[in-house]
Amino acid sequence: MDENGMKKAAAQMALVGVLGNVFLAVFKLFAGIFGSSSAMVSDAVHTLSDVFATLIAFIGVTLSKKEADREHPYGHERLECVASLLLAIILFATGAGIGLNCIRMILDGSCWGRETPGLIALLAAIVSIAVKEGMFWYTMVYAKKMKSGAFQADAWHHRSDALSSVGALLGIAGARQGILIADQIAGIVICIVILYVAVGIFKDAVGKMLDTSCDEEFETGLRAFVEEFSQKGTHEIGIDLLRTRKFGERIYVEMEIRVDGGLSLREAHDIAEGLHDAIEREFKEIKHVMIHMNPA
Repeated sequence: MDENGMKKAAAQMALVGVLGNVFLAVFKLFAGIFGSSSAMVSDAVHTLSDVFATLIAFIGVTLSKKEADREHPYGHERLECVASLLLAIILFATGAGIGLNCIRMILDGSCWGRETPGLIALLAAIVSIAVKEGMFWYTMVYAKKMKSGAFQADAWHHRSDALSSVGALLGIAGARQGILIADQIAGIVICIVILYVAVGIFKDAVGKMLDTSCDEEFETGLRAFVEEFSQKGTHEIGIDLLRTRKFGERIYVEMEIRVDGGLSLREAHDIAEGLHDAIEREFKEIKHVMIHMNPA
C-alpha cells in the first residue's frame, strides 16, 4: 500500500470508528436507561472511550508519516508507538475498571438487588457484539495492510468492547432468568482477556521504541535474499555481520559484506549500491540499509 493509500485508509478507519462508536454509545445508553440495565449503561461508557482511542490512533499514524526534518533526521515513525502505548493504557484501564466493578458488586452484594433488565437491553447487547466485531475485522484487515501497530491496537479496543457486550449479554440474560451474579462472573473473565491483550500491545510498542532486533525468520529471509543476489551477479558476496533494529513500524539494517579484495573502489561501490537498492525494493518495511564492505 502506497503513502496516499495509507492516508486514505487511516482516514476511513477513523471515520468508521468514530461514527460507529458514537451511534453505539447513544443506542446503548438509551437501552441501558430505559431497559433498567446498569451493565448496559457501563457498556455505553466503554464504547464512548473507543471514540478517543480511534482519534489517538489516527493522530499517531498521521504524525508518524511526517517527513524527516532537522530536529528529527530519522523521521517520526516512533510517534505511532506512542499512540499504541496510550491505547494499551486506555485498554488496560478499561479492563481493570470492568473487573474491579464486578468484584465490588459481588463483595458488597449489590448485584443481587438489581432490577430485572428489559428486553431492549438484551437487544442492544446483541447489536453491539455484531457491530463491534465487524469493526474489529474491518480495522484489523487494513491495519495489517498498513503495518500499523496503532490501528491494530485500536482494532483490539473494538474487540474489547465486543467482549464487554458479551458480558453484558450474559449478565442481562442471566438476570432475566434470576441468576443476577452471572453479569459479574462474565465481566471478570472478560477483564482478564482485555488485560492480556493490553499487556501484549504495550510490550510490542515498547520493543519497537527500544531498537529491538527483528525476529530470526526475518533475518534468515534477508540472508537468503543476499545469497540469491550474489548468485545472480558476477562477484561472490558473503555476509560477515548483520544487525537489524525496529524503528516504530519500520526497520533499519546494518550489514557488513565481503567481496573480492582485488576489485576497484568503483566496482565495489556499484555492488554495494546494487545490493542496497535491491533490498529496499524487496523488503518494503525496511527504511534504510547501511552496507560496509570488507575485502575477501
